[in-house]
Amino acid sequence: MKKKLGKAAIIIIVMAVLIVLGNSLFIIRENQYGIVKEFGRIEKVINEPGLYIKIPLVQEVDTVSKELLLYDIPKSDVITKDKKSMIADSFVLWRITDPKVFAQTLNSSTANAEGRIDVAVYNSIKNVISSMTQSDIIAARGQELTSYIMTGITSISQYGIEIASVEIKLLDLPEDNKDAVFQRMISERENIAATYTAEGNSEAQVIRNTTDKEAALLISEAEKQAAILRAEAHKEATIREAEGQAEAILKIQQANADGLRMLKEAAPDAGVLQLKSLEAFAKAADGKATKIIIPSEIQGIAGLAKSVVEVGKEN
Repeated sequence: MKKKLGKAAIIIIVMAVLIVLGNSLFIIRENQYGIVKEFGRIEKVINEPGLYIKIPLVQEVDTVSKELLLYDIPKSDVITKDKKSMIADSFVLWRITDPKVFAQTLNSSTANAEGRIDVAVYNSIKNVISSMTQSDIIAARGQELTSYIMTGITSISQYGIEIASVEIKLLDLPEDNKDAVFQRMISERENIAATYTAEGNSEAQVIRNTTDKEAALLISEAEKQAAILRAEAHKEATIREAEGQAEAILKIQQANADGLRMLKEAAPDAGVLQLKSLEAFAKAADGKATKIIIPSEIQGIAGLAKSVVEVGKEN
């Protein structure tokens, strides 16, 4: 009987030890912070993963995530600077940076953290959107608008958390006025396009006028140069022609002088001179004269009458 009671006591003691050890041991993973509380007061924060021991019934352990967390913010209506309504749909990437402060202010609750994030992000989005016109918002959608919203988020670090990024999934118009806004935007863009087209046509006309003027100047200058070249060529030709005529006259005069000189050197008698005169008269007639008046000083030559008659017959 005593042996049975001793075995039972050993079994109970072993089970109690196992229960105590089971309640005393806990594991912290790589993606977790461990927060050890003693009678509700934070005793320590465990940052490194591993197997740890706590005091049963005295200490308790909470774990919170080290990872980057995603919070999808519900859609909300915002009003622009020009009093236009828009729908904002966004999400937030956030993380816990100070587990102790997170546990003290938000009781280690992710839901409580998301509530604070919702308020801070909505206020920032509302302030940014309300300071911009609808056209400015549409033009700034993307990284520029996100940077404005991130800058406007304040008073979030006091909860031991930080917002890594705010992304706008949708920033659109309400269905009831979307078509009207789109039509107005199309009309504005068409007006801008028409203005650009008119400015382009004006600049093109200025360029064409300038080009035509330059072309006319070039043509005028070319015609001027051509006229100068033609005048110089005509002048050169006239000079050459005059020089040729002068040279020909000189040669004729030289030939006449040479003939007279040779005639003089030959010392002809009166008959020869008279005969040469008649030959000169015949050449002067050139086959066209019907009468030749003979000087009186050669009328007495007997043979001259016969020569005159022959010349008259030839004519």
